Amino acid sequence: MFFSVLSIIFIKVRINVKWEQHKLGEVVSVFDGTHQTPNYKTKGIMFLSVENINTLLSNKYISENEYRQRFKIKPQYLDVFMTRIGTIGKTNVITTHKPIAYYVSLALLRPQNIQSFFLSFIIQTSKVQQDIWKRTLQIAFPQKINKDEIGKVTLALPLQKEQIDIEKLLLKLDKLITLQQRKLEQLKLLEKAHQQKLFPNSFQEKPLLRILHGDNSWWNSYIGEVFTERVDKGSSEKLLSVSITDGVYPFDESKRKNNSSDDKHNYKKVFQNDIAYNSMRLWQGALGVSKYEGIVSPAYTVLKPLPNQNSIFYEFMFKNIDMLHIFQRNSQGLTSDTWNLKFNQLQHIKIKTTNLNSQNKIAKLLIKIEELKNNESNYYHNLMTLKKYLLQKLFL
Repeated sequence: MFFSVLSIIFIKVRINVKWEQHKLGEVVSVFDGTHQTPNYKTKGIMFLSVENINTLLSNKYISENEYRQRFKIKPQYLDVFMTRIGTIGKTNVITTHKPIAYYVSLALLRPQNIQSFFLSFIIQTSKVQQDIWKRTLQIAFPQKINKDEIGKVTLALPLQKEQIDIEKLLLKLDKLITLQQRKLEQLKLLEKAHQQKLFPNSFQEKPLLRILHGDNSWWNSYIGEVFTERVDKGSSEKLLSVSITDGVYPFDESKRKNNSSDDKHNYKKVFQNDIAYNSMRLWQGALGVSKYEGIVSPAYTVLKPLPNQNSIFYEFMFKNIDMLHIFQRNSQGLTSDTWNLKFNQLQHIKIKTTNLNSQNKIAKLLIKIEELKNNESNYYHNLMTLKKYLLQKLFL
């Protein structure tokens, strides 16, 4: 239904509607924030700067007396803030009637002959962003656009009725994006909580969350008692890589330049269900269970699971924040840039493990949560792509 309405509005706005070129200064008044660092208070009038543009919320305040003295032009409901120093061209609409103070890194745009949210959206379009960039003092540090240059920015505007149609559509989409972002954050917290509660830490005999039905016994072990190191060599198999976000994947699916040696006789073989990890970044979570047969750089370590072990269960265990701290403590090297953890040290690290049946249940649950999170993440990114597309197509 939403996308049907979207199509109707899209056609209605773009066909037989007159758009006219304007300078931004013709449809808004541009004001400057204070140039002086205020005397911050624990309460009073909220004080905003460039880093607060996304939420228009801050934990910095100034006194009411200082506010009256410094701000002859005070921000109002439906005024628009735009960043003008450091990060340039990001916008947000004021949706509160409470008084707000702001620093010079923000410009205040007061709409006169333009809808507030339409103004915020059109400034985000590539054409307007390019014009803002042309007027930016790029040699300054930090980069900035002068207040007078903001008013010279060019934009094309339809009649007010079409502006309202466009901003209604994009506001609905923004609401969907916000709700989806919250849902995704909740799923990430759920995933993290389950990973914490399904594996016992070094001070616990059993996990906080128990798997129902079956033997829930846990016991102490060593990584070397559930994995051996695979040392088989290969040279002509599919080249694989390992990353924190993607685990084990074919190198040709990445966008990175292939800097590997032509002579790969010393590369290590990887088989399905092996765990491969980057010896220098294991403490950051650079590991994964392989779905492929192939080879990896000698800089990687390959773990072969012993019988009655679920590699995916251990992948989740090894990415648990408590386990990453243990990997960090056991890594060797003078600095974090040179830390590494080879199998000869890894095999002696103590862990708590359980029987294969419980491993399978835990792995299955965490896979389901991860799949749900990934599906919701894809939907969020699709909504963001749609917004980017509309910002290109709805505006002239």
